[in-house]
Amino acid sequence: MFERLRYRFRLASYRYSRFVQHFVATIRLISGISGVITLIMSVFCIAILAIFAGFDLKPSQALHLHAFLRAVQGVFIFNILFNLLFYYRQTIRQSRLLKWIVDIAVLLTLPPWIYPRPVHPWIPALDTLLYSNWFLCGVLGAYAIAEICFGLTRLTARRINPSMILGGSFLFFILLGSLVLMMPRCTYSGIDYSDSLFMSTSAVCITGLTTVDIAGTFTPLGLLVLGILAQIGGLGVLTFTSFFALFFSGTTSIYSQLMVKDLIYSKSMNTLLPTLLYILCFTLVVETAGAVMIYFTIPPEAGMTVDDKFIFSAFHSIMSFCNAGFSCVKGGMGNQAFMCGDQSIYIVTSVLVLAGAIGFPILVNIKDSFSDYLKRAAAWMLRQRRPDKPVHIYSLNTKLTVITTLTILLVCSVAFYLLESHNTLSGMSVYEKTVQSVFNSLTPRSAGFASVDPASFLPVTLLIVMIQMWIGGGSQSMAGGIKVNTFATMLLNLRAIVTGQSGAIAFRRCISTDSIRRANAVFALSVLSVFIYSVLLMLTEPELGTREAVFEVISAIFTVGTSLGATPMLGLWGKALLCSAMFLGRVGVISILLGFATSRRDTAMHYPKENVIIN
Repeated sequence: MFERLRYRFRLASYRYSRFVQHFVATIRLISGISGVITLIMSVFCIAILAIFAGFDLKPSQALHLHAFLRAVQGVFIFNILFNLLFYYRQTIRQSRLLKWIVDIAVLLTLPPWIYPRPVHPWIPALDTLLYSNWFLCGVLGAYAIAEICFGLTRLTARRINPSMILGGSFLFFILLGSLVLMMPRCTYSGIDYSDSLFMSTSAVCITGLTTVDIAGTFTPLGLLVLGILAQIGGLGVLTFTSFFALFFSGTTSIYSQLMVKDLIYSKSMNTLLPTLLYILCFTLVVETAGAVMIYFTIPPEAGMTVDDKFIFSAFHSIMSFCNAGFSCVKGGMGNQAFMCGDQSIYIVTSVLVLAGAIGFPILVNIKDSFSDYLKRAAAWMLRQRRPDKPVHIYSLNTKLTVITTLTILLVCSVAFYLLESHNTLSGMSVYEKTVQSVFNSLTPRSAGFASVDPASFLPVTLLIVMIQMWIGGGSQSMAGGIKVNTFATMLLNLRAIVTGQSGAIAFRRCISTDSIRRANAVFALSVLSVFIYSVLLMLTEPELGTREAVFEVISAIFTVGTSLGATPMLGLWGKALLCSAMFLGRVGVISILLGFATSRRDTAMHYPKENVIIN
């Protein structure tokens, strides 16, 4: 009797354990399927919202799209409730306040879907909010963006080559932007896909080259799309997605965090979210302040309405800080109303361009140094023991970038003033010549704005401008070029060779051999890229002169955007060639080569060393 009961108990326990295992496996399977479907529906949600915003739909078409949006809503609600029911502890632990707000907002869209709108609501304002299409679209759009960001961060956790992820993300937004710009509400009279693809590439790669007249082609919605594409391209896709993933859930894979840590120059993973928040807040504050200042510097002679001023200020501030170089007024920065004004708009634009071209590592280093100064000052005021002062407050990278940037700007501004004083700057006052010299010496570094026609420059001035385009701005910034860090490292290495030193030294610190090798590789690849693309452009566009072809190639590869007027005249193959050049310049030649190269065992240490005759 007892043995039989024990046998039945063991059999029941075994069956129960098997049932639990099957149940857990089923829940995990449903969770995985739900996650994939939610991610797919998130992409569909963004596409549906874009169609609503960009197309003039018939009532029947809008009704069908609204039905698809309801299906997306149902998937989102199921995913939230499923995670709360079966993964409650994990959801509570990983979700931040903003994630809870978005999830609750999505759940609040369920009652208006089930119940008809009351004739006499208890709270009219709440009733108006919950039953409005704006609330439904905004909430579903926010949840979709969060899910897409989670999906991209999970993709980085699979240890895919970071260079492939970087290049693929830029390529994805280029193609997406080209389709969005084709929407009827983005343009006044339509646009060819070749021009749409070129403009999207130029915006995402923050170049500024354009094959169409921006002011006469794009509506305010089209300008908004260009601004968003430039913002994404300037800050980087990984910066955006990692910020949303960390800010919403607070957890990502260690591999993903290490990638972003190196990308934004964070000291440790503990400071990853504060550093990302600082970068995005700094960008938002600078662009907002720049838009306000630009608004009040627009001269009355420009003939803009209040709405036109608002659109121009916001668009121009984003394009200046992101070093994108687009302008939404006829004639760009060379508009006669601006040229005949008090020049204040050029000063504000120059400050924004310089802030965007200095580099995020510099901004992070300055922020850390300022925080350390405040801590020491507070300890001194409270008569507490002050923290130890760091040996090096500013990093070698910060010093090299700032000093090299200011030196190049000063030398090129003086050279531009002396060379163009009686050419393109003739008839201006000393103050106007000074402002224009600084502006036109700063923007060729990457921004692409031009207040005077570069085609009218003296040949020697044009050569100086191309050298500036080649150098560019700071590393990990909005700027292009080989970067001032690379240029300074090359010069220091040259000085070490000439003086017979064993290593390149700057500010009592020795630059690593890896940095010197990488600088030499960037220099060699930049020259090789310019040569190859110039030859190809001359073959595909034989009507272009040598000067125009080389200038266009340099402007595209180093993501500057300045043109001698040849871009609108390019054919299909010429546009495609410059699109690939802009993509190559933004992602980086070395990054693309690393993405396709396979890792090999280092065998250099096993071979004997021998000198090669140099010079």
